[in-house]
Amino acid sequence: MTTPADVHDVRDPEQPGRLLTIERDALIPLLRGRAEEDFARPVAACPGWTVRHVLAHCSSALTRVAEGRFEAGVFSPESNDQDIAEREGWSNGRVVDELERGLGEAGSVIAGADGKLDGLALGEWVHAGDVREALGEPGAYGGAGLPDALALLARITRERGHVPLHADLDDLDEPLRLGESGGERPPGRFIGDGPTLVRLYAGRPVDGGAYELAGVEAKELNIFG
Repeated sequence: MTTPADVHDVRDPEQPGRLLTIERDALIPLLRGRAEEDFARPVAACPGWTVRHVLAHCSSALTRVAEGRFEAGVFSPESNDQDIAEREGWSNGRVVDELERGLGEAGSVIAGADGKLDGLALGEWVHAGDVREALGEPGAYGGAGLPDALALLARITRERGHVPLHADLDDLDEPLRLGESGGERPPGRFIGDGPTLVRLYAGRPVDGGAYELAGVEAKELNIFG
């Protein structure tokens, strides 16, 4: 018999791209309506970066994926800083334009990369949550893309042999199984909502959200640290 957990282990190649296009349709109109000074707001999840820095990082990363440019050192901190610096003279509107294209075009390349770039799609979606939070907008690390993000997170953590966790989420009817112990460690337990779970796995502040975590420490869950 196939269980819900087994179904999640089967890679849906369209899922990362679908997550990105859902976020494109939600985030881009929000950015188009913001004042210029909002792009200079600091992003707490990315010390030293403003909203514009995060957007420039995301747009450049997605453009690299869409164009298949993966030279040595790509996506390293130094490469990220260089990408942001190359866009220093761009208007905010031009950065948003590039981000819109990247969110729409990168999915097909990610789909054909046999899972190697799936984590990048999840990371870009998390950064969109960072931006929403910096702008004081609701829906950070949630919204219409949350079901795909959670399924992607579950599969990635299992493929990486991450610390095992069973999550009972307000957002899903069935428990979500994350990580893989190989029987060496009993799974931890999370009770709460999906955005809070994403925050924990992304190493973002939980800000007093109501949740229960047992059998594992929050710092063990971070997949981007």
